[in-house]
Amino acid sequence: MAVHRVRGAGLGFRRELIPDLKAGIPSAIEFFELAPENWAGVGGRAARELRSFTERYPFVCHGLSLSLGGPGLLDQTLLRRIKQFMVEHGIELYTEHLSWCSDEGHLYDLLPIPFTVDAVHWVAQRIRQAQDILGCRIAVENASYYVAPPNAEMSEAEFISAVVAEADCLFHLDINNIHVNSVNHRYDALEFLDRLPLERACYVHVAGHFEEPDGLLVDTHGAAVIDPVWTLLEAAYSRCGALPTCLERDFNIPPLADLTREVERIAALQNGGAGATDRRRRA
Repeated sequence: MAVHRVRGAGLGFRRELIPDLKAGIPSAIEFFELAPENWAGVGGRAARELRSFTERYPFVCHGLSLSLGGPGLLDQTLLRRIKQFMVEHGIELYTEHLSWCSDEGHLYDLLPIPFTVDAVHWVAQRIRQAQDILGCRIAVENASYYVAPPNAEMSEAEFISAVVAEADCLFHLDINNIHVNSVNHRYDALEFLDRLPLERACYVHVAGHFEEPDGLLVDTHGAAVIDPVWTLLEAAYSRCGALPTCLERDFNIPPLADLTREVERIAALQNGGAGATDRRRRA
């Protein structure tokens, strides 16, 4: 199957949206993203419906359960399933969270990795192993976290940069995660953005979140994107160009028309911030 190049503004592919998408895909949506764990090996009507979209639109695989920072063996069986799935549907980009989510079973949460030198080496060799199996470079995403990992030997941005450099992988920039962490851990989001390995950035996420009564922000992907996140996205484009950007919406999914307005806002920022600053940095 032919590979479609990912560009522009995209939307998370949800089963709930398929009926509306089959009726007509808004022009602002140039690609889709899915979790391969939810689709690889699926047959029947669901597989046929997915194929009808992957034949016409680029897709990105965004993993949920590889547990790159976990203590257990890397799931090579899962990686081989994902590789086959990507080949079958012409998908060229796979991204995963820079976190861990399993030990002797899945923990159903994304947990932070200690910011240590040993952890850099551990995660980097697992990323290299994943890249060898998939036959391509993957992109790792800066994750949200709610308790700072203990015994830190470096900052979060230094940790991310060290992992990306040692693994020789790409970087998946999540704008909402920066905002959530900056509020919860009380740091400046723009300063943090500037310390990230943006020269390796190839892909971007934006999403909404939930605010607890005590002010804690929770990365739910269940609400509309707020103004500070849009502002931070525009700042990111000014630094690394109008990279392909996906709107994540996993819960409380509104009508497609509402999601389309947010995708259109992504596209508008990309068009306004392209031109001279659109370096589209690729490693």
